[in-house]
Amino acid sequence: MQRPPFSALAGVYDAIMADIEYADWAEFILDYAHDAGVNPVSALDLACGTGALTAELAAHDLKVTGLDFSAEMLAVAQTRLPGLNFVQADLRDFELGERFDLISCVFDSLNNLTLPADFQNALERMAAHLSPGGLLAFDVNTRTGVRDLWEGEAMEGLAELEGGREVHYHWSHHYDPETELGTVQAICRVDEEEFIELHTERGYDVADLEPMLHAAGFASWECCEYPDYADPLPDSPRIWVFARAKV
Repeated sequence: MQRPPFSALAGVYDAIMADIEYADWAEFILDYAHDAGVNPVSALDLACGTGALTAELAAHDLKVTGLDFSAEMLAVAQTRLPGLNFVQADLRDFELGERFDLISCVFDSLNNLTLPADFQNALERMAAHLSPGGLLAFDVNTRTGVRDLWEGEAMEGLAELEGGREVHYHWSHHYDPETELGTVQAICRVDEEEFIELHTERGYDVADLEPMLHAAGFASWECCEYPDYADPLPDSPRIWVFARAKV
């Protein structure tokens, strides 16, 4: 049965993504912040999903709010982190009525905004929610990254769930050169139940992002690679962006 993106997947997401280095990503973001003279007290983790990065930021004594569009993913996050604040909202038009020293949005979440106008709207909402001089940190797959994801191969395996059950997953990728969109078909089966989700992404390069960051009103920004903050190469599959709000 086909389900909306990030709905049924919520129940098996953490098991499948158990090896993702969220702790290292949090260190990467916070090290950059401190080196840039930003010592955040509050943080907003956008597209927080099940709260993996949210938890790592909270472990650094930040007051963190998590935001996601998926009610199913947020339900897992709230169970995982009952002491934190979570909000269901859309990246393109959220309004929380407060500002944050740090805003994060990781794991190519922004690539799911396949219309550049939607990406622009999201950046403007982020800028509006940053404290003066605050820092935005996000990563995106580039055009190369979306085109060559897994080099056209499938990814499959077994992951253990709580209670000893297992999820068998088979994810395949298709890239459409005409639309420049990449679609991942995620098939997951637990016992006799199977579901399918389709996740579509557009790649964004530095040349796409810089005019949008300028239009959103950021004072400055830097694009780099993980984990050494090196300048991106022309064929870098993924880039990180650190953008500063105006003081």
